[in-house]
Amino acid sequence: MKNKSNTLHVPPQAMEIEEVILGAVMLEREAYHEISNLINENSFYDLRHQKIFKAIKSLFMASQPIDILTVTNHLRNTGELEAVGGAFYITELTSRVTSSANIEHHALIVMQKYVERETIRLVAETSQNIFEGSSDIFNIHDNLIISIQKLTETNGDQVSELNNIITDRLSYYETKNDSGLTGVTSGFNGIDLITSGWQKSNLIILAGRPAMGKTALMLNFARNAAVLGEIPVVIFSLEMSKEQLTDRLIASETGISLDLILNRGLQDHHFKKIHEMKELIDSQIFIDDTSALSIQAFRSKCARLKRNNKVGLIIVDYLQLMKGEPEYKNNREQEISSISRSLKAVAKDLNVPVIALSQLSRKVEERADKRPMLSDLRESGSIEQDADQVVFLFRPEYYGIKEDRYGNSMIGITEVIFAKNRNGAVDNALLSFNGAKMKFCDNALEITQDLF
Repeated sequence: MKNKSNTLHVPPQAMEIEEVILGAVMLEREAYHEISNLINENSFYDLRHQKIFKAIKSLFMASQPIDILTVTNHLRNTGELEAVGGAFYITELTSRVTSSANIEHHALIVMQKYVERETIRLVAETSQNIFEGSSDIFNIHDNLIISIQKLTETNGDQVSELNNIITDRLSYYETKNDSGLTGVTSGFNGIDLITSGWQKSNLIILAGRPAMGKTALMLNFARNAAVLGEIPVVIFSLEMSKEQLTDRLIASETGISLDLILNRGLQDHHFKKIHEMKELIDSQIFIDDTSALSIQAFRSKCARLKRNNKVGLIIVDYLQLMKGEPEYKNNREQEISSISRSLKAVAKDLNVPVIALSQLSRKVEERADKRPMLSDLRESGSIEQDADQVVFLFRPEYYGIKEDRYGNSMIGITEVIFAKNRNGAVDNALLSFNGAKMKFCDNALEITQDLF
């Protein structure tokens, strides 16, 4: 009788499925969007397939075509063509498929096999550590749990539609006590006069020091585009959760104090207001609160949202929290540069405006004049280069400035400074801001270039 313990075990794999995935992506470039958040080159069992998928990813990130010729040339240029079986094998892969139908299902199979292989490896390493007795058993146990959790984490969708989030938040509160614009409206006359609306393919950088109101204004932009402009909007929030953003949207829409909402002190008349904010509930705002979002996952998600939901405005809060390409992980300036280039590429490829929030350096605080300048953009000059518009927020009151040089009150006033405007005027707009309600409004003061 054969001893089962001596049977040679072949690692879990799905070679034919791997071949189908590679062939499908080379036939239809858009298929890459469907799978890039599920698998990467390490998910493939065959080393040849790992190299081919890595080449496909490189072409995608460079906004290059993906087909038999481009993949073959890329592998030839990197000296790996022969290692994957030559041009003949690349061609053979595409001959195995006729379309990219079911590619997401196929990617899930490849991902499952990868998880199985990695689980076997982790368990084997853990067993070896236990036999050696060189580590504390509780540490070994904890490390195994953490490793398996990381293994099963993916960049899968965390996009939630706002009306569903509002329903969830209501449950939480109750249990816990024709504009004439050529682009997407900001909802503010002063800003729209300067921009004619956020223009397709533009990258807009919204920057400021902490406490200037960047996130609040971003949410006002999102709400106004979705409600007034009837444009589907997606917010990628790398800092705040979707619940936190929704609380702020509700405060702005209803006029209920954010403090009251957060402390769950809502009364019946407050709930009535929330239920009556029909325009916001019916709007198409999507929120993805994936933390440490990679630029590759961002690009794929945006492409799918544009295709499936006709998203017309993309917002990122904020740029410095995104993960760039691995090769730049030891050079922060190059990493930020690659991120800003990718944001511009998304705006251009999808033909939608992209608004990215950005931090400013502390140099602002060291100057007598606290008004921000382009040189204050944090960590990379390429942000200014890639952006079509750079917009700074400045609150004079925050720095003790109570009046402008004409004697106008600056209490509650935010200056919106267009420091760069590639296709328009470099100008300023004034908004009034109610911090308790997260609400910006047009201000009656005259818009001027030189306020002080």
